[in-house]
Amino acid sequence: MQHTLIALVENKPGVLNRVASLFRRRNFNIESLNVGQTEKPEISRMTIVMDSDAQDARKVEVNLYKLVNVIDVQDVTNQPAVLRDLALIKVKATPEQRAEIANLVSIFRARIVDVAPDSVIVEITGTEDKIESLLELLRPVGILEMVRTGKVAMMRGSATGVRYAPGANGHNHEEVVTGF
Repeated sequence: MQHTLIALVENKPGVLNRVASLFRRRNFNIESLNVGQTEKPEISRMTIVMDSDAQDARKVEVNLYKLVNVIDVQDVTNQPAVLRDLALIKVKATPEQRAEIANLVSIFRARIVDVAPDSVIVEITGTEDKIESLLELLRPVGILEMVRTGKVAMMRGSATGVRYAPGANGHNHEEVVTGF
C-alpha cells in the first residue's frame, strides 16, 4: 500500500540528502518525493510517497523525527487530504491531429501549453488515476516524453497539516497551530 508522509523541514542545504539517506539506510523505496518552500521561507515541505505497510511507514516517521532539521512529520494516508500530481506530456502531433488531441485533453481539464510543428506539450493536474487515464488515451497517438512531479498533499478543511510546536525536535518555533 502507498503511504503519504508530509514532513516539514528547515530550508537548509543538505536536508534532502539526509532524508534520502535515511530511506536508503533503512532499505525503503521512495515512490515519489516533492519538496517546496512553504508560506514561511525558512521552512520547506516534503511530500513523500512510499510503498509500505503501516508498520514500516510508522518506522520511517519515527526515524525522520530523529533528523535534526526535521520539524514535523505526519502520515496523511488515511486523513482527509487533497492529493495532486502534475504531469507534462509531450505528444506527437501533426497539424491535422492537434484538434483531436485538444478535444481529448479538454475532457480531462488538461491543457496544451506548447505547440511545435510536430508535437504538443500537455499539462495535467489531478489524481494519479486521472493522469493515468489520460496517458492511456495518449499512448496510441505517441508519447515522446513525460515528466511528473509526484504527489503533493494538503489537509482538508481547517486542519493545516502544519504543527509548529515550540521546542519540537529541539527547535524553537513561535507558532502553535491546532486542528489535529
